Amino acid sequence: MALMEFSMFPLDKGPSLSKYVSQVLTIVDESGLEYRLNPMGTVVEGEWDELMGLLTRCFRAMEKECDRISVYVKIDHRKGVKGALDAKIKSVEEKAGRQFKK
Repeated sequence: MALMEFSMFPLDKGPSLSKYVSQVLTIVDESGLEYRLNPMGTVVEGEWDELMGLLTRCFRAMEKECDRISVYVKIDHRKGVKGALDAKIKSVEEKAGRQFKK
């Protein structure tokens, strides 16, 4: 399994991009994969091919309306690990002895 953090947004649509980001998030939500939205992007958990397919679907959807798109992607692949979206945070909080803001 892997965690993929990504952000994708057009560079040719002015200062308000939430319309385009919401279209991408709809695709993520409909994928059935576990994900968490954060202020700077989205983290999705899945198998490599699932994540790459999702990233491609998001890009192709945005490409229909946008001539210039910025995509940032970070991937953490670890064999045999599932549930890392929550487990990584829990591990850090256990070591700190407290919970952090989410």
